[in-house]
Amino acid sequence: MQIDNINLYRMVHVDNLPHILVNGITKKDSAMANPDFKSIGDVSLIGNRSTKIVEVYNGDYTMLNPTRICLGDFIPFYFGIRMPMLYVMQNGGNFVETATAPQDIVYIVCSLRKVLDSGTNYYFSDGHGTDGYTTFYDNERILDLPGLIDWDCVQAKFWGGDENLNTKRKKQAEFLVASDLPSSCILGFLCYNETAKKRLMQIGINEAGIKVWPNAYY
Repeated sequence: MQIDNINLYRMVHVDNLPHILVNGITKKDSAMANPDFKSIGDVSLIGNRSTKIVEVYNGDYTMLNPTRICLGDFIPFYFGIRMPMLYVMQNGGNFVETATAPQDIVYIVCSLRKVLDSGTNYYFSDGHGTDGYTTFYDNERILDLPGLIDWDCVQAKFWGGDENLNTKRKKQAEFLVASDLPSSCILGFLCYNETAKKRLMQIGINEAGIKVWPNAYY
């Protein structure tokens, strides 16, 4: 796996796309933030991340004064599809207030290379951000990223059960972006079915930038 071949994925409600197409992917505290943003995630986890402080050791736990960051200050992306959070989004449970139909959930696919070239500050992890076993890295380790992410886990289809807890953790490795991202970083969009594709085209997305991929959903 090479840096230039790595994509980043962010799941959003389709109703948020018109704002994203005009303003890019914005942080919640940005001056350009969507005042009508429609959330589909676990509100408890979102609340936890808003105050969750993690230390960036870069893999060196002998470091005396690691950088400390708050997860809620960043836009999170995954390195793959069909994440555990998607299952909860589609089916409800935990602290997801209302289940969202898969045709209303769209993946925004961004190029890691374009995100790096945008000049934004960033961090990345080898697992779920709130898990104590997860290690965080900064830009000093970016060239090592392909070897630090467990791609077998990211692509794993089965992650349930106590025997797969570490697979589940590593599957949810994150890339954290510190500022708004311009829409030029977006490669395209993944959606559930042809009905969803037509809706994206009605919003103004070129058909060439849309991929129908039902297997990216539960």
